[in-house]
Amino acid sequence: MCGDCCRGYGGTVVTPEDISAIAAYIGADADRFVNRYCRRSGRRYVLGQREDGYCIFWEKACTIHPVKPRMCRAWPFIPAVLVDEGNWFVMAGSCPGMRTDVSGRQIRIAVERALGRACTSKTP
Repeated sequence: MCGDCCRGYGGTVVTPEDISAIAAYIGADADRFVNRYCRRSGRRYVLGQREDGYCIFWEKACTIHPVKPRMCRAWPFIPAVLVDEGNWFVMAGSCPGMRTDVSGRQIRIAVERALGRACTSKTP
């Protein structure tokens, strides 16, 4: 794990369940956790980032790995890829573990399966 997925890209969205789990793991109440470690992005919270762009919980490895956010557990099979398959290729530009020699349809099928959705893609 190189950790490049833990850097940049607008932050890691955290759900209320993620907030509760991470707060408990680090020994903080949820409000304190949000105030100290998160920032608002629209109507959602995202984990804060250090000056170098990495997640505040990245220290050569994920320091909250047992309770890492749902978005991190799913990466790179995230809903944004279903909105625009081009997101896969953007993310792959900084991730040596992501294949780019596959079609948009193959990517969509893999993401839909990983997210537990039926394949609805009609693109080639």
